[in-house]
Amino acid sequence: MDIEAAEAQEFAELIDGNLRIYEALDALPDDLPPVKYPRTPGHRPSPADNPYNAWYWQTHISGAAQGPLSGRRVVFKDNIMVAGVPMMNGSSTLEGYIPDVDATVVSRVLDAGGVIAGKAHSEYFCTSGGSHTNATGPIHNPHKPGHTAGGSSSGCGALVAAGEVELAVGTDHGGSCRIPASFCGIVGMKATFGLVPYTGAMPIDMTIDYVGPMTKDVATNATLLEVLAGSDGLDPAQPDCTAERYTSALGESVAGLKIALVQEGFGHANSDPQVDEKVRAAAKTYETLGAEVSAVSIPLHRMSTAIWTPIYLEGLVVSMMHDNGYGKNRSGGYVPSLMRYHTQWRDHTHKFGPQTKLVLLTGEYMTQAYGGLYYAKAQNLRPRLTAAYDAVLKDHDLLLMPTLPMTAPAIPTPDAPVSEIVARSLEMVPNTPAFDLTGHPALSLPCGTVNELPVGLMLVGRHFDEMTVYRAAHAFERTGDWKQM
Repeated sequence: MDIEAAEAQEFAELIDGNLRIYEALDALPDDLPPVKYPRTPGHRPSPADNPYNAWYWQTHISGAAQGPLSGRRVVFKDNIMVAGVPMMNGSSTLEGYIPDVDATVVSRVLDAGGVIAGKAHSEYFCTSGGSHTNATGPIHNPHKPGHTAGGSSSGCGALVAAGEVELAVGTDHGGSCRIPASFCGIVGMKATFGLVPYTGAMPIDMTIDYVGPMTKDVATNATLLEVLAGSDGLDPAQPDCTAERYTSALGESVAGLKIALVQEGFGHANSDPQVDEKVRAAAKTYETLGAEVSAVSIPLHRMSTAIWTPIYLEGLVVSMMHDNGYGKNRSGGYVPSLMRYHTQWRDHTHKFGPQTKLVLLTGEYMTQAYGGLYYAKAQNLRPRLTAAYDAVLKDHDLLLMPTLPMTAPAIPTPDAPVSEIVARSLEMVPNTPAFDLTGHPALSLPCGTVNELPVGLMLVGRHFDEMTVYRAAHAFERTGDWKQM
């Protein structure tokens, strides 16, 4: 604005009046949920005790004496807040931050009798589908060290696959629960949008933010979702919803289920034909179990990543970076201490890796050059994409496709060119982001191996029909050891 000197003096006096209102607001409490269970801060494990670099912090925080998770150890992705325990979200700029609040999902695990075993490393600001961008170094795949564990819930995937914990809680913005699940051979669920509260997790864009269970098997996953799901009254993106007894779907027959084999989920430019073959073989297994499997075409699926990209890139830059983690237009769920600490990222951009820099530069350029128009267009196209899947789900119970087009590639070396580092971050996502956009529940479970590395099968259901997803996933799991398929 062009303001003359006399006018500026007048406005300065008027602004002072407004600032006194802010001072009055500053005297009020932040009104954060109370921390219910006592704890000590825990410790950072030594390299000898952290062979895959999957742990960020180890704790032993006990909850209720009894409950569905009684005595079971649970690890949380390190963008989910545990009061009194350090959180860095994979980044050098957040290291040293200690939350003053428990995320809703943390409180629910403790209320269910679970024990918080610690925090699992994530990728730098959750900006990578590979596990090589964490500020402390790469997270390794327990099936083949030197290969990616997937991201951005990388540590969760590695710890469950290694058998160090049975249960983990990750987040998913474009596949971040399902990518590590596929690469590491575990079960990862992204439930219906809003079913699990995101309160107390560091956001990317509130329209594509999910929290999800990552576990060694389907039964454990269903149990954990029962604990995590349901409205908390704090997350502004949540509908009024309640958890169901998802474990009641376990052991049910899939005879008569109609499963759609989505052709556009196969045969991508970077698809491994052996991966496609394993997933098609899994579809045939469903036929032997009495399900009806038929091939369908959803052409718009091939454009889903293009629709997702502006929301992810521009949403991340505007909400997570410029507005220090949260953005505006929310009716609650803010954590002021995180926002204050996160402001220092501006002084440490030289510490960002190539993938993080690319995400931020692209998102900033598109925001400045086009004023958010592509973000807006992508958001407007979401109902069209949702309708394309719903049209098939009207006559079918589930969609089936590979979670990822490949098995876990090698982690880039420290001296790898920028192009390789970026490629290893993005190449695996032609199928997963679609359902962050549409809100359909999507689960990845292992269905075989290629060269000793796991292959993931993705099942997608109708909104709030997690029961059918678990029913089908458990039926497949019971057909045999996936490592021998």
